[in-house]
Amino acid sequence: MVKVLAWRVLTLLLTLLLISIAVFLILEVLPGDPAAIMLGTSAQPDTLAALRHQMGLDQPALLRYIGWISGMFVGDLGTSYTYGVPVGELIRERLAVSIPLMLLAMTLVLSIAVPLGVFAAARRGRAVDHAATLFAQLGIAVPNFWIGLLLILLFSLQLRWFPASGFRGWGAGVWSGLHALILPAVALAIPQAAILTRVTRSAVLDVLNEDFVRTARAKGVSRNRALWRHVVPNAMVPVVTIVGLQVPFLIAGGVLVENVFTLPGMGRLALQALAQRDLVVIKNVVMVFAGLVILANLIADAAYLMLDPRLRRRA
Repeated sequence: MVKVLAWRVLTLLLTLLLISIAVFLILEVLPGDPAAIMLGTSAQPDTLAALRHQMGLDQPALLRYIGWISGMFVGDLGTSYTYGVPVGELIRERLAVSIPLMLLAMTLVLSIAVPLGVFAAARRGRAVDHAATLFAQLGIAVPNFWIGLLLILLFSLQLRWFPASGFRGWGAGVWSGLHALILPAVALAIPQAAILTRVTRSAVLDVLNEDFVRTARAKGVSRNRALWRHVVPNAMVPVVTIVGLQVPFLIAGGVLVENVFTLPGMGRLALQALAQRDLVVIKNVVMVFAGLVILANLIADAAYLMLDPRLRRRA
């Protein structure tokens, strides 16, 4: 098992290396002057030359890439042209919002989808099954930013239970931070919970039809014990697969949701950097997003081995 995980880590690190090469080539090597893109067509030649020197564009591309990668290992990601502060400091501040938001959203996804999918499969054709199917259809059809706007209208403007926008920071207290993240997390979670509900329901139905479940029931195992002891653990492997695949969608959805709720997270930083053509920030934000996706896939791989003994024996 350890060897399999070590090989998987090596593969994912190689993937991250290839992503860094692709990002570097697209932003700094392909035709077009990055400094001219950032300053615009009306930039003065001396200003353009100063920015090119600041960004190291007067050096060979290989040296620039090695400098960027080596800087990532020590936390030196360069200086933002727009904000005038180190990019690493910007990213650390924004991750303090985005990571809790993603964790809260994923917690909501699992808390909603897994029980609902299991109960819908166990009571196929009944009211809870129809309700789960309706929830899945609506959740998939409605985009998360629209859900966010509806939540603001209801819970912020009408009921005044939650703030409509902004984030006071964790210095104001844990509850204050969570209070500001609840509505964005719900907006992020609902579409993904709808997808996971359908996957969980289908996976549980498939396992319910297996021979070992009928054998357990024939030996006198109660329906609920057979469901939670035998069916659900075996149905979790495809569920874990989908959970790992949902992390990129949470990141992409976070770009929209953070801007709807004006949260100072990574998604808002990415959109602002694109609008301001701050390529130094953009390439590092892309690498952070890629690292989060790769980490989520590594956790999913470890979960496979823990859930399925057949995979452990094969490993």
